[in-house]
Amino acid sequence: MAQEFAFEVFLRDDKGKGASRRLRRKERKIPAIIYGANKEPVAISLWHNDLKKALEHEAIFSHILTLNLDGKEESVILKDLQRHPFKPLLTHADFLRVEKGHELHVNVPLHFMNEDTAPAVKLEGGIVSHQQTEVEVICLPKDLPEFIEVDVSGMAMDQTIHLSDLKLPEGVRLAALAQGPDHDLAVASIHKPRGVKADEAEDAENEGEEGGE
Repeated sequence: MAQEFAFEVFLRDDKGKGASRRLRRKERKIPAIIYGANKEPVAISLWHNDLKKALEHEAIFSHILTLNLDGKEESVILKDLQRHPFKPLLTHADFLRVEKGHELHVNVPLHFMNEDTAPAVKLEGGIVSHQQTEVEVICLPKDLPEFIEVDVSGMAMDQTIHLSDLKLPEGVRLAALAQGPDHDLAVASIHKPRGVKADEAEDAENEGEEGGE
């Protein structure tokens, strides 16, 4: 069952740094804003701990969220989040309105599958390196994936998976590839550890010297 996220939010009349500090300290809320969809931005607040608890799920960043404001529901995505530089506190959130029929640009996490069972890892001692942990997708709200799987089970030693190799859900495309083939970045690769490579190179060199004697 897909994860659902809904938050009670409140209109915010007081603005400015002083008002935001009072909001966080006295009411245990954080300031936020709803914007987009060719509508006026709306300054809101929401309970700090509600959002903090929801952030324990990575899916919150790639889901359509529901904000309940004065009995009305607003569909949004979490577009930006600000945190205190050294305290475990949230300080501000930006929510972008979702329009039915209008495409979204959203960062979606990558889930790497079958790393332990890949022959290049299990039999040859290779190590999987992740060059990307998330990708920006373009899609309609109804097609927004929670994550994208990257199956490394078929990878050979020294092979690299690129963005163009990813299997995308129907209706989803990658923002980077929309900019052209030069943006087909590496996603994951399998290589032997550096120490092993150096030892093998030294062994090969020694064998060559012995064969030449």
